Amino acid sequence: MSRIGRLPVTVPSGVQVTVDGREVTVQGPKGTLHQLIADPIDVVREDGVIRVTRPNDEGSVRALHGLSRTLIANMVTGVTDGYRKTLEIVGVGYRVQAKGQNLEFSLGFSHPVVITPPDGISFRVEAPTRFVVEGIDKQKVGEIAAQIRKLRKPDPYKGKGVRYQGEQVRRKVGKAGK
Repeated sequence: MSRIGRLPVTVPSGVQVTVDGREVTVQGPKGTLHQLIADPIDVVREDGVIRVTRPNDEGSVRALHGLSRTLIANMVTGVTDGYRKTLEIVGVGYRVQAKGQNLEFSLGFSHPVVITPPDGISFRVEAPTRFVVEGIDKQKVGEIAAQIRKLRKPDPYKGKGVRYQGEQVRRKVGKAGK
């Protein structure tokens, strides 16, 4: 058995999990998430826990076993606590400001860059150089954070750009003089 796949997912109080064939729906205080589980994997709801089982030990089925369990565990965590990614902006004149629900970035381009949040995602500006991406879907939060980081990746020579909080940028040595 997969070490991750055989672990049960505990369902905290206030969270409802519905298994309808291949679709798993998790409803909690922060919202509702749906996930379609791959074909050979079975999901069983028992008293207070969710168990994910697989029919055989083929390689692809073993990979789906751990993945399916982790997706369900992420949904339960998302509807109870939510997910957040904090990003920092480094560079002279680089900043972010909130314009309603949108974020407006000044990143050294000739124009400001405006990012609109998709459904289920919210932005919070903590400082002119630090902001937070929040939501209940782990995949969406990570994807939006990566798209924002891609606007101006951290430069390996000066370290300027948008980076995750705590991210270490590997610096390169500049041109050597004579």
